[in-house]
Amino acid sequence: MNRSLCLSLLALLALAPTTRAADLLVNQVNGYTLDSRGRLQHFQAMLIAHGKVVAIGDSADLAKRAGDAKVIDGHGATLLPGLIDAHGHVLELGYARNQADLTGTKSLDEALAKLKAYAAAHPEAKWITGGGWNQEIWKLGRFPTAKELDAAVPDRPVWLSRVDGHASWANSAAIKLAGVSKATKDPSGGRIERDRHGNPAGVFVDGATVLIGSKVPAPTAQQKAAALDTALAEMASVGLTGVADAGIDLANYQLYRQYADANKLTARIYAMILGTGDDFDVISKDGPLIGYGNDFLTVRTVKLFADGALGSRGAAMLAPYSDDPHNHGLLFLKPDQLTSDIGKALGKGYQVAIHAIGDRANREVLDSYTAAYKTHPDGIALRNRVEHAQIISLEDIPRFVPLQLIASMQPTHATSDMNMAEHRIGARRIKGAYAWQRLLKQGTVVAGGSDFPVESPNPFYGLYSAITREDHDGQPPGGWYPDQAMTPAEALRAFTLDAAYAEHAEKTLGTLEPGKWADFILIDHDIFKDPASKIWSTKVLQTWVGGKQVYSARN
Repeated sequence: MNRSLCLSLLALLALAPTTRAADLLVNQVNGYTLDSRGRLQHFQAMLIAHGKVVAIGDSADLAKRAGDAKVIDGHGATLLPGLIDAHGHVLELGYARNQADLTGTKSLDEALAKLKAYAAAHPEAKWITGGGWNQEIWKLGRFPTAKELDAAVPDRPVWLSRVDGHASWANSAAIKLAGVSKATKDPSGGRIERDRHGNPAGVFVDGATVLIGSKVPAPTAQQKAAALDTALAEMASVGLTGVADAGIDLANYQLYRQYADANKLTARIYAMILGTGDDFDVISKDGPLIGYGNDFLTVRTVKLFADGALGSRGAAMLAPYSDDPHNHGLLFLKPDQLTSDIGKALGKGYQVAIHAIGDRANREVLDSYTAAYKTHPDGIALRNRVEHAQIISLEDIPRFVPLQLIASMQPTHATSDMNMAEHRIGARRIKGAYAWQRLLKQGTVVAGGSDFPVESPNPFYGLYSAITREDHDGQPPGGWYPDQAMTPAEALRAFTLDAAYAEHAEKTLGTLEPGKWADFILIDHDIFKDPASKIWSTKVLQTWVGGKQVYSARN
């Protein structure tokens, strides 16, 4: 054989496709995934090589192809693609668990007792921080006060975030230390709740939280790492293999880079830079970070805020609140500033995700995207997002289509808010609230999330709410505005394929198709065949990311 022919054959061999030997067979499972069109597929086994799916199919057939691959016997357990939360707050989840956690408290007295016990157990803490409180669940009919907080912790400043993260509660020591008084004016985009004499009453809403929050000592590097470790462990235990972290600063970015470099991330993080200020300028210096560390870290999105939250009446409404006729809520940015911020992000090639709860905020966001696309026409292809898209005027819902916007929504918000939402906004506006089917039927992608720690990070709570629109006691029977409920396949898609699409990752994540990362979970029952009432109580048995086990219920 002459040398030129030999070289030609070698070149052809180099171009020929190679078959990777499987290194893992997950066998005897009740497997479900979606295909690239979102259709539900069923299988019994999955072959994996180098962390990626080789094939799914019949147990006997794949066993023949497995060779000397390690075999995991699923013992008939249900297998699903790893679930992706399209909107959470990772370090905040860790802080919530490591600080005073009032999540789930049923009354003011219960919360104060829990807080008093926490303070007694942490005598070294100069500040008592935490959150998770919700005056609606406590049925107070008002915000709690500083004086009530003083009864539990009078000797140290206390600062506690409301469950939605859009209001915080301070005791008298914190207010005094921050120098806030009757003379202090409400900052732009914020409100100080006041007593009948005009003095700070204890709760600070949205932009006013900086008055106290700026005095709270920043977490140490050790506290940040501990929060990330705590959050990653909890995320793995509930079956989350990916999370879009909706708002990070430079320090969080650097921590994620460190964890990715050390192979310490156990979930894929899609991080959004908070705002277009100094931190964005530093992080974006070399452009978007895509697929860093074997696809464990991507930073290609900017998070902006248009308004506050419904529970604290900070959501910006076109008409006054039905239960507070002098209040329209709070817009955070003037329209020209919002448009400018969108344009800055798009100009550097970053996707934009904007928090919008109220119908006025959603309209401002739609208007600002429209204006920004005029100067950045290529930006429409970046799959820009509206985070929450919670209350939208019916006439504005169709505008999502020509703007090619993704609705990043949290199904548990509907079932958590149904006790007060219609009271807040009335029977007419509720038609455009939590309107999943109105968006889906017009072709808008709905990416599912939780907004944890506002809600539980457990994605099965989200799947349950999406499908039933009932609380965990089955109320109201048949669901709250059930015409907007998702089918089981639509709900799974929202937390898998469409959440991946919202991250520009549908070719590598979201389904268990050959060539995609082997991110999957084993659970204790069949969510497609068992009664929907069981979905929220689903237990995760194992969580795998990239073909490696990151959680076992036996651990």
